[in-house]
Amino acid sequence: MVPRARLIDFPIVHDPRGNLSYIEGEHQIPFPIRRVYYLYDVPGGAVRGGHAHRDLQQVLIALSGSFDVVLDDGLERRKVSLNRSWHGLLIPNMVWRELENFSSGAVCLVLASEFFQESDYIRDHDLFLREATPP
Repeated sequence: MVPRARLIDFPIVHDPRGNLSYIEGEHQIPFPIRRVYYLYDVPGGAVRGGHAHRDLQQVLIALSGSFDVVLDDGLERRKVSLNRSWHGLLIPNMVWRELENFSSGAVCLVLASEFFQESDYIRDHDLFLREATPP
């Protein structure tokens, strides 16, 4: 996997009536949660993401279904499949991400370290490569 990106296992409270997992900012994930959003009803073949963040960190979770996350730190490119609701993928700042191959009914929950700020986004891959891999 791209260095600094990693999978996080969330606690599971097993119960015959159904399992429960929980996430606490600054405990299971290394930042306070400032924003939460989710992707759903993604059409077949669609790709989401396609950007990096200068400062923001995120944890992505497949709450339902599955999808792949392509990570690129400017030196290495890897694909991570998410398909369990008790796993999260920590994506640090300055890592390009693309989400693809969404299964029918997939829901991607995103926990973000910062509020939305357009200036934090790098939406051009060539610009990202210049900023991520300085001479």
